[in-house]
Amino acid sequence: MMLTVIAILIFLVLGGIAGLHAYWALGGLWPCRDEATLVRTVVGTKHRSTMPPAWLSLVVAALIFAAALLPLFATPVLSGALPSMLVYSGLTVLAAIFVARGLAAFTGAFHRRHGTEPFMTLDRRIYGPLCLLIGAGYLALLTLATASPG
Repeated sequence: MMLTVIAILIFLVLGGIAGLHAYWALGGLWPCRDEATLVRTVVGTKHRSTMPPAWLSLVVAALIFAAALLPLFATPVLSGALPSMLVYSGLTVLAAIFVARGLAAFTGAFHRRHGTEPFMTLDRRIYGPLCLLIGAGYLALLTLATASPG
């Protein structure tokens, strides 16, 4: 039961984030009013005033959505739809990626590259901690899935 709840929560959070990236790829500006402010808020890369190309944002959206779907394959509902080795390997890689990204939010090296405001503040308060929480969710899924019989 707990495994399914965690998988669904990860799916909902990352599904929403994937949808947001697709929205930006299609020209959406929320939560900002103009593109330059959006770049400073969600990309944070210095010397950039335009969003990444639409195709790249769509690729990122697709990858995030794939990361959202994978935990569902560890649940009883979709168990067996993918090889378990692929599911466990994917969860391990995603846990490492999200934990590393979460920790990067608290390093000087990352913020020297992504050093614009309000990105830096949002990264330390929201983006980084959320990535750490998602990474912990993937680790919990791994622990619960490998402890479950079958």
